[in-house]
Amino acid sequence: MKVTIAEELLLLAYSEGEGKQLISTVQLDPALAGALLAELAVEGRVELTDDKLVLTGSAPLGDEELDAVLSRVAGEHKERKPAWWVQRLQSHKLRARLLTRLAQSGVLTEQRGKVLGIFPVTRWPEADPSVEADVRERVASVLGGAEPDPRTAVLIAIMHAAKLDRKAFPGASKERVKELAEGAWAGDAVAKTIAAINAATITAITAATVVATSGG
Repeated sequence: MKVTIAEELLLLAYSEGEGKQLISTVQLDPALAGALLAELAVEGRVELTDDKLVLTGSAPLGDEELDAVLSRVAGEHKERKPAWWVQRLQSHKLRARLLTRLAQSGVLTEQRGKVLGIFPVTRWPEADPSVEADVRERVASVLGGAEPDPRTAVLIAIMHAAKLDRKAFPGASKERVKELAEGAWAGDAVAKTIAAINAATITAITAATVVATSGG
């Protein structure tokens, strides 16, 4: 089945068996926003011009989440930096929508329960492991030296920004991950756009981490 880069990121961010998050929501939520923006760049809908994300195509992509972001970019009264967009798009609601969509399509199962009989918790174990298996096979091949396709390279770059790469692929070469994250696989325009989105994602994660650890 067809899934977005953000959904691929989600599949890798949850443990295969118990469906627990491998990284914090402080890391995951900005990464999901960055993944949506990065997919628009890969599909030729946005690019970086003078440090701003500029609309380069408005044709819908046929995905509800991607097209919603595309409409927001098209409808914004002025051009904005990637960091502005990551901040506006990231939310627990986005994560919940994507997880629910994966559950409704039969990829994940939503399991609600309580920790210590008191605190509510939701886990997302896999119902159809083949979807994540395909993603893992593709990523592992590229990390092993295969020529990357744009979607896989972007996924690896976003994983690196969220510090998910070391948890999901602990044996991967740090040098190879860095090479892919820096956009050596792409043309100049796309590489610059993806790099800016990644930088914005890292900035958002860092800022949110500081707030979380300080109790703010």
